[in-house]
Amino acid sequence: MGNVARIQIADLVADAFGPAGADRSDILAAAVAGGASPELITALERLPDRSYATMRDLWSYLPDVPVEL
Repeated sequence: MGNVARIQIADLVADAFGPAGADRSDILAAAVAGGASPELITALERLPDRSYATMRDLWSYLPDVPVEL
């Protein structure tokens, strides 16, 4: 994913996860509110529209996003 890393995603969307987890719209809203790059938003838009219990659940849907750049 070019210029996107998991660490960047984690920094931007960590607050979206509450006790009940977060759904795709919560994750995207947190990224937009945090000033995410268009490329990062595009990566998150690939996530299935479902609920995620923890941030770790995102990574199986974003296998091509490296941990760090």
